[in-house]
Amino acid sequence: MIDRRQWIGMTLGAGAALGFGSRLAWASAPSTLLSRPIPSSGEKVPVIGLGSSATFRSAAESEDAAGLGEVLKAMVARGATVFDTAPSYGASEEVAGRLARELGLTDKLFWATKVNVARGGGPADPAAARAQIEESFRRFGVEAIDLIQVHNLGDVPVQLGILKELKAAKRVRYIGVTSTNKPQYGELERVMREEPLDFIGIDYAVDNRSAEEKILPLAIERKIAVMVYAPFGRTRLFQRVGERPLPDWAAEFDAASWAQFFLKFVLGHPAVIVATPATSNAKHMVDNLGGGAGRVPDEAMRLRMAALVDELPADSG
Repeated sequence: MIDRRQWIGMTLGAGAALGFGSRLAWASAPSTLLSRPIPSSGEKVPVIGLGSSATFRSAAESEDAAGLGEVLKAMVARGATVFDTAPSYGASEEVAGRLARELGLTDKLFWATKVNVARGGGPADPAAARAQIEESFRRFGVEAIDLIQVHNLGDVPVQLGILKELKAAKRVRYIGVTSTNKPQYGELERVMREEPLDFIGIDYAVDNRSAEEKILPLAIERKIAVMVYAPFGRTRLFQRVGERPLPDWAAEFDAASWAQFFLKFVLGHPAVIVATPATSNAKHMVDNLGGGAGRVPDEAMRLRMAALVDELPADSG
């Protein structure tokens, strides 16, 4: 089996240097990054961002921060802004904040983070929650954080209550809650119906479509922006496609790689405002951004995409 980097190199080839890596195939395709409005405000954000739950954390812990800086530069150079992190992601907040300052990118990023000091589903200490949030402010070096969400629905009454106060004080621009655990979806639905949320964060991918049943329609109904995590199933989808070539019909929605195929499926759902795939590789960042350019598949095409993936073995080895 080849990995994603090898596959990109074999199928797209090398091109002219861009300062942060080789040019990928999508650079010659439609390259204007799409944006979508946050329902609660109308403010538009680019549809592809950058997650940091795994790759940023591991690279930071190995002290390989230079490559992370290249990822941030590649991201901003192509018009992306949303950087999603959390205090629980190791050194991600600290390293990203420092790199952004060094590169002059702090004010060009849409900083999205989380709060959760509730342990094992227990109560959250309000003082500890506030301290965690203040540490995020220090790490980013900003007066206002764009988005803070209650991580994994941890003690929502206490922690979302604090976020409401911060939003009223204009220290936080948008607030929300996250869950990447399907058994929590019932609770997530309740919170979505009862609380004034700007965002939710969920996991959603072409082979992980359970959010389509109730969560995504409810987000449209309640005018809540959806941020998607793990649009590649972390690395699962690349393992499933293995060495298979991209189908010719992917060109009908301007997908030039499997990464773009997977991202365009996610963006084809009207509830989704931004997807935040994680990477510590600038070439992959550029490739991912191609998933947010050009045409987006309609529902009929999304059904075809899902059918193709559903037919693949769970482990393409």
